[in-house]
Amino acid sequence: MPTQRILVLDDEPNIGSSLRLILEREGYAVTIARTIADAKKAAPAADALLLDVRLPDGSGIDLLRQLRERYCAAPAIMISGHGTIAEAVEATRAGAFDFLEKPLGRDKVLLSLKNALEQVTLRRENERLRELVGSGTKMIGSSPAFLRVVEQASMAARSDARILISGESGTGKELLAAHIHRESPFSNGPFVKVNCAAIPSELLESELFGHEKGAFTGAISTRKGKFELADGGTIFLDEVGDLHAGSQAKLLRVLQEGEFHRVGGEEPIRVAVRVVAATNRNLTELVAQQKFREDLYYRLCVVPIRVPSLRERPQDIAPMADYFLDDFCTRNNFHSKKIDPETYEILEAYSWPGNARELRNIIERMAILTTGNVLTLDSVPVEIRLAQGSAPKSNLKEARETAEREHILKALDETNWNVSGAARALGMERTNLHKRIRALGLSRGKH
Repeated sequence: MPTQRILVLDDEPNIGSSLRLILEREGYAVTIARTIADAKKAAPAADALLLDVRLPDGSGIDLLRQLRERYCAAPAIMISGHGTIAEAVEATRAGAFDFLEKPLGRDKVLLSLKNALEQVTLRRENERLRELVGSGTKMIGSSPAFLRVVEQASMAARSDARILISGESGTGKELLAAHIHRESPFSNGPFVKVNCAAIPSELLESELFGHEKGAFTGAISTRKGKFELADGGTIFLDEVGDLHAGSQAKLLRVLQEGEFHRVGGEEPIRVAVRVVAATNRNLTELVAQQKFREDLYYRLCVVPIRVPSLRERPQDIAPMADYFLDDFCTRNNFHSKKIDPETYEILEAYSWPGNARELRNIIERMAILTTGNVLTLDSVPVEIRLAQGSAPKSNLKEARETAEREHILKALDETNWNVSGAARALGMERTNLHKRIRALGLSRGKH
């Protein structure tokens, strides 16, 4: 491992000499600077910085701000003979890793420096791993409806409130849940996903809450459930509308009391978990049909967020198609391919019942079956072209208005014609919804 270079900025010769002696004995290469000007010249080559706060020609904190603006990422430890809490706070805000008061103890200096350098190493390793793994699927879109949903999710993420994400299959509910986790106070904890529809009902309780050894046939060892694994982080309950009655009751207890029992266990287990749920079903209808517990619904639905379908945001289809194409070509070492502008028109005219998931599959199929580097009209699958061609192009506006009318009416009916509530559910401004209601000729009782 190459010798790590440390820059020490201090105008007191004996402090500089003492630090040089301490650091060089530990194998560091040390450069001493006694002025801000000298430190500016030496800083780019340093792996870490020890900066005095008060110097004859300026402030070490101001120097740190200038270095950060010049993209000098070396960790900085501030040192001061008469430091104050205000200075320590200011140094931290400027980007300092630590703040040490004189007289400087050998062990304290070495420990702080070791931790600072280790943090840099870990950050670089994380960056390298992200490059190897890739960033994963991203949320793409600039339509007002989409941006409103992301804004709502970001605002809700700042608290520990439970969030219920609704929307059709394939709209990206899991991506939005992951975004909420990243933006939340729980972001340093795990993000645990549970597909409630994919797990057999007889196994779901064990999956969520774990089981003790011998609790049932095949339970050869104690196993932690998803809630335990998510402690300190976020649990994402996808397709929560498919939970059977027994699991609904168990989940309600966790949400009410913050504790549960493993299957076959007697000791209560307490967890601190952020719950984000998602469904493609109408939970209010299921509650009315007594297929979903009303008390559980209100526990889950503190902040409701509805993800718009792809046909509600046609202007996002082109950038999403480009992203899916680039991602597929990169993952499979294909030559870069582009989409012909005329092809976008066909894609935007299709209703996309499978939403973003269907669009991704279609784009990948087109990339595989197109020999050239441009996806043309001929690359579009026949079922997409036939669906687009089944109605004259002049009727496209009419078809969109019909879909919009039905969508707005559904939101109004679900909120008992409360326009403000419907606007929130649709992810649009109340004034804009009023305009669309008038433009589409909608009125209560006239469907």
